[in-house]
Amino acid sequence: MRFFPFFTAALMTAALVLAEPANAQLVIGHRGASGERPEHTLGAYEKAIDDGADYIEADLVVTKDGVLVARHENDLTETTDVADHSDFASRRRAKEIDGHLVNGWFAEDFTLAELRTLRARERLPGIRAANTRFDGLWQVPTLAEMVKLVRAKQAETGRKIGIYLELKHPTFLLQEQGIDTVDLLLHEMRQLGLSGSDPVFIECFEVGALQRLKQRSDFKLVQLVARESGPADEAEMTYAAMATPSGLKEIAQYADAIGPDLTMLIGPDGKATALVADAHAAGLKIHGWTLRKENAFLPKPLQNGSDPVAAGNYAAAFAAIAAAGVDGVFTDNPGDAVKLRDGK
Repeated sequence: MRFFPFFTAALMTAALVLAEPANAQLVIGHRGASGERPEHTLGAYEKAIDDGADYIEADLVVTKDGVLVARHENDLTETTDVADHSDFASRRRAKEIDGHLVNGWFAEDFTLAELRTLRARERLPGIRAANTRFDGLWQVPTLAEMVKLVRAKQAETGRKIGIYLELKHPTFLLQEQGIDTVDLLLHEMRQLGLSGSDPVFIECFEVGALQRLKQRSDFKLVQLVARESGPADEAEMTYAAMATPSGLKEIAQYADAIGPDLTMLIGPDGKATALVADAHAAGLKIHGWTLRKENAFLPKPLQNGSDPVAAGNYAAAFAAIAAAGVDGVFTDNPGDAVKLRDGK
């Protein structure tokens, strides 16, 4: 994520001063503590919990035999060692997913038992070389295992820990595999004893899946939006139109919050864009994505030196987000965000 591309150092300093009343801001461990462990592993989730994250996030895809598992994408190529398994070489294929041609190995072409033979690895080894020391330690986790971990850590800490779930490509998976991930998720949530009274958010870039969830459950729902394009299931709709006051009122009919790219929330002058006030006026919370600490993901005024791997001024970036009035932030470094929010 690259945000506030023209943000000056002076404005960043001002934002840091303005950001004191951030105590209510939710810290969401983006794919766990993915800045410090390979993303979407039980190790990353546990690290995020231990570092104080209010919620941990899992992107959900599905196996051939209908089990929800946590991967950023249904393409397994970058986040597992699947390419090293010669017995799966014939599974490599090209698929058109939401208008993009993707070549790789896909979760929906593997049973859970087959997926269990793979091991997770760091997705960004060039940026996060330290995380590669954990390559091979963890399997691809199921949703059920994630929930079991959360409950074990709640018992250990006495602290409520929320779950934030994203349904990935539900229309594609329905058309490609005939698997309705909305049905599958609701069934599994019932099996796991989770309901709308629990600290759970369900998010999606598509509209129809959220509308069906609204009709069939009382979970808190989040409409994800981006700077460009639009929902894969609504060809005539754009995220830009959805982010207008009238579009936000429509979203508020079925969702509790929006999840925008942070560049949609903070302008080049370092101040909150109209989207912040407009979303709040529509009764929607705002959970922005994604704050990362490496220079490669920060604007130049917040970079420390020229090494893209080095840590930049994460504190000033967090402060600017808090000053804008954002209600929650997805971050790869939840431990740092919790300390900043809590004044530590």
